[in-house]
Amino acid sequence: MKVLIIGAGKLGTKLATAMLNAEILVTIIDNDAKVIETVKNHLDVLTVNANGAVKGVLEELKIDTYQMTIAVTDSDDTNILISSMAKKLGCKYTIARIRTPEYGNQLEFLKKMYKIDRFINPELATANEISRYLMESTTFYFGDYAHGKIALVNFNVKNSPRFVGKKLSDISQIDRLLIVAISRNGYTIIPNGATALEENDVIYVIGKHEKVADIANELSAIRGKKPIKKVMILGGGKIGFYLANKLTQKGMSVKIIESNMDRCKVLSETLHDNALVIHGNGTDINLLEEENLADMDAFIGATGFDEQNLFMSLRAKQLNVHKVVAKISRQSYVPIIEKLGIDLAINPVNISASEILKHIRGGQVVSVSLLLDGQAEVTEIIAAENLKVLNTPLKDINIPEGVIIGAIVHNNKVIIPQGDSIIKAGDLMVIFSLLSKVQSLETFFRLKEGR
Repeated sequence: MKVLIIGAGKLGTKLATAMLNAEILVTIIDNDAKVIETVKNHLDVLTVNANGAVKGVLEELKIDTYQMTIAVTDSDDTNILISSMAKKLGCKYTIARIRTPEYGNQLEFLKKMYKIDRFINPELATANEISRYLMESTTFYFGDYAHGKIALVNFNVKNSPRFVGKKLSDISQIDRLLIVAISRNGYTIIPNGATALEENDVIYVIGKHEKVADIANELSAIRGKKPIKKVMILGGGKIGFYLANKLTQKGMSVKIIESNMDRCKVLSETLHDNALVIHGNGTDINLLEEENLADMDAFIGATGFDEQNLFMSLRAKQLNVHKVVAKISRQSYVPIIEKLGIDLAINPVNISASEILKHIRGGQVVSVSLLLDGQAEVTEIIAAENLKVLNTPLKDINIPEGVIIGAIVHNNKVIIPQGDSIIKAGDLMVIFSLLSKVQSLETFFRLKEGR
């Protein structure tokens, strides 16, 4: 498969990295020579220093031989133009990143007008995920799969001291649940029964939704349950706007701290009356405390600066704010986040990359979710009739190292697999894998030849 990415920013390079693990032929175009040089030095992809919105550039690349074009430049209008041109020049599938809120109500019209297959909006998707988390009764973040039948939750082991030092085989509380990964000091461990948990480990648990909810509720009970009514958002950019808009529509009271006066005016004019916009420096702890940070039910650090989001989120945790979320973009901060105990760190790039990867994998793949800041993924796959591993006990099919079948849905029934479990045609599998093992995963689930 050949994929063209226009725009070598964070999302473009994240996608390229994920695709290389799946042996996809990737070409990246960017009009910044320094950016292209950096990509060339770090990724084994074809790089082109050019303007991707020029018809001649796309023709020279033989765009009609590409299965997908993904336009993720900094300009929405440029992304629309590139995707439309690529489609008309013969590319089979096009995706454009669109961030402008004003375009939100006309995406279907734009699709038809410009023949673009899909739009993605990282900021809106991020706001949706944060909103979903705030609405949950637990203080732990859920990922839902198989139409809500299966859930995955991650939490820091120190929230349940009795887990510290215990081997997985000794933890009876997670019966009929499966720990698929441990994040320890920024590194991912695929555990086995002999693996002992350490303080500050973040574990990822998958299982039936109700069972996962039970353990999350048990751990949340330490901090108590509290409905979210008052929310403070640090940063009035696109994520702050989308999130405030969603939360006020749900009847919540929202307070936004924004440093740019012009942006404050825009927010004040466009948001619901339940949103109060404060002009001020978000790094000023005194300002946040004067605005009653300690009385908030939730705090979201959503500025464009990871350090600011993390620092102020830590202060919110110290003031016992019930739910604290920080937007981050740097993988190097993962170990810090785990130690700080922030409830949820969310990366817009990973959310967008997950959505795009689902379309790249195609076929029987229902969804893809990047975890551990892109080090691993959860994939939903429907078992095809000619899958090689059908009707064979899992213990006999040599599942690749770094790949775990976390759950199987058979005839609408959730099965947490054991060695004698089998996969039947039409079953939905929820599979955890290290990103470096995606190629092994795709080889393992290859169809029988000649079918």
